Amino acid sequence: MPTPDYVLSMRSCIGHAPLFLAGVTAIVVRDGRILLGRRSDNGALTPPTGIVDPGEEPADAAVRETLEETGVRVRAERLAWVHQIPRVTYPNGDECDYLGLVFRCEWIEGDPHPADGELTDVGWYDLDGLPELELADMRRRIDLALGADLPTRFEGGTAPA
Repeated sequence: MPTPDYVLSMRSCIGHAPLFLAGVTAIVVRDGRILLGRRSDNGALTPPTGIVDPGEEPADAAVRETLEETGVRVRAERLAWVHQIPRVTYPNGDECDYLGLVFRCEWIEGDPHPADGELTDVGWYDLDGLPELELADMRRRIDLALGADLPTRFEGGTAPA
């Protein structure tokens, strides 16, 4: 998973200091199944994820990341969850704060496969028998996206006193 050039450019100015980025997760549903793959960096089973490029609409980023990682074309249906992910510190010392945007997406076409090397063993998983997901909030992302009539979930929302 190569680091985008614009992130490398910012890192050249700020070093390892915390960098704020917007991240997307695409919860792709088709016939009672969900699209998941194993991350090549840590082996965790996850939906497609990635970061929003400069000037890119977040829903477009979810669609793009899904196509890049799995070869599957989707349409973003709704924003399910907006939340701040706890600070991530990478092995090289880089720190990132991610605003997480979770989208429910509809399958349009394509058979899943590891398209760019970011995911391995990509496929459809039955919603009724999902295996344990290694990353803490991935199940919550899925559950909030599956609630068809639920409004978007926003964390926080109260101003400081």
